[in-house]
Amino acid sequence: MRVPTMIGVMCTLLGTLAGADGVMAEESLIIHQKPVLDLASAMHLMDVARTYAAAHKWPCAIAIVDDGGWPLSTLRMDGAPVVSGTDLAQGKARTSALFKRPSDDLEKAINGGRSAAITAGLLMMKGGQPIKRDGQVIGAIGISADTPVHDDEIALAALSAFEKSEQ
Repeated sequence: MRVPTMIGVMCTLLGTLAGADGVMAEESLIIHQKPVLDLASAMHLMDVARTYAAAHKWPCAIAIVDDGGWPLSTLRMDGAPVVSGTDLAQGKARTSALFKRPSDDLEKAINGGRSAAITAGLLMMKGGQPIKRDGQVIGAIGISADTPVHDDEIALAALSAFEKSEQ
């Protein structure tokens, strides 16, 4: 009795997968596409947020990230009240992008008893909002100004103006 070698087994397997002409049968590959937040759009959104904050005299730090939470643009306005504001804005944006929802939702979950979220290494504070295109999250904006209410107001106003300009 002969014991099949690894090469023999592989040849048999390949022969089974090959078509009549000896060429490997191809499966239909589907390549999905998704909208992407590019730098020009991120800079436009940054400018809209900065203009809104300046008009209300709420200097702040602004961060724009892609859908993976990676920074595209960060800005700290003159007079922004928190020196660590850029870190806070980036953390809020990253959290919002990764969870595909406002960063405040996680803060509410923790306050509602879901304390395990604290160990995730994310920033659960109001001021991070997802940027959506065609129903998909393509990035997020994070704001760190003087109050959580102002943080969210700036982010939402920037998103609203940005969405209108994209139509």
